[in-house]
Amino acid sequence: MKPKIWLSSPHMGGNEQKYVREAFDTNWIAPLGPNVTGFENDLEEYLNQNKQVACLSSGTAAIHLALLQLDVQRDDEVICQTFTFCGSANPITYLGAKPVFVDSEAETWNMCPNYLEEAIKDRITKGKKPKAIIIVHLYGMPSKIEELTAVANKYQIPVIEDAAEALGSNYKGQKCGTFGAYSILSFNGNKIITTSGGGALVCSTEEEKHQTIFYATQARDNAPHYEHTKIGYNYRMSNISAGIGRGQMEVLDKHVDLRRKVNRFYTDLFKNIEGVEVQKEPSEDFYSNFWLSCILIHKNAPFTKQRFQEIMNSENIETRPLWKPMHMQPIFKNNLFYGSELSEGLFNKGICLPSGSNLSDDELYRIKSLIEKYV
Repeated sequence: MKPKIWLSSPHMGGNEQKYVREAFDTNWIAPLGPNVTGFENDLEEYLNQNKQVACLSSGTAAIHLALLQLDVQRDDEVICQTFTFCGSANPITYLGAKPVFVDSEAETWNMCPNYLEEAIKDRITKGKKPKAIIIVHLYGMPSKIEELTAVANKYQIPVIEDAAEALGSNYKGQKCGTFGAYSILSFNGNKIITTSGGGALVCSTEEEKHQTIFYATQARDNAPHYEHTKIGYNYRMSNISAGIGRGQMEVLDKHVDLRRKVNRFYTDLFKNIEGVEVQKEPSEDFYSNFWLSCILIHKNAPFTKQRFQEIMNSENIETRPLWKPMHMQPIFKNNLFYGSELSEGLFNKGICLPSGSNLSDDELYRIKSLIEKYV
């Protein structure tokens, strides 16, 4: 069996161990410490929009705390992009609220502004104005964030920007992760940079950051004993994980460049293969980190989606279907959905390809040779 080519594996820069070693040497083995502060400062400087960052245990935790601070309560409704990972939608249910799913548009595969407005208008007529909107930048591709926020502002509904897959992407030069009332980042093991596991909530004010940390550290009140007037959560990032993140920040831009290079490789590889479409940026306004490079396999392609995955798997090359839309998931089958069949079509035709910033030339050659062999 040939060595595995992974979809998106961790890629260390070299300095991560320095920060982790400092944590051990100074005995900061806790969910606080200089690495946590340093990592938050690094992210705030990188985002460059006067934002405040609180590092947490996951991106899902960040969405949960954003919803909490927007006063989402039981039986409230929150609009959520349907074409996404379950981590975008699940936190809505943690609070007893109900996700209302909205379909994608064809250019970015992210939330459609027209369907968003249709959903809002319909819910308002039913006396159920949504409490928040969760917009996702899927696979690193910026959404039509300007149009989407214009709709949200028109109806005065706050936006939570799920930039879990989009650190390093930007729209019209502004970094993804800075457009929402709250924005979230993820540093899971397969992301553009990793802390092994972890995430962050990007806040607009220092007060919101302090409130986030309060909820993330079991909501302990300022008292000489353990006093609690709110329900809290164990969501803070550890100083060890943050040390990995500080090292990763040093190579973030390099990792983005390498993933974009991989995307150009696939664009060139498939350009003369009929029926295979590589996801691309709609215009120069959109700058994707191409966290994952994705293709759509249409009916006139020389292979089906299933056959393509079988071919890749036979050579120990990992691929993955695009996300199955949330409104098609058994757990959400009774939830409201506004849209057509666009996201369903993407799921039926789409594949994620190996996209890591650490893919070698030999691994890319293996992929190219295999595809050319079957075409």
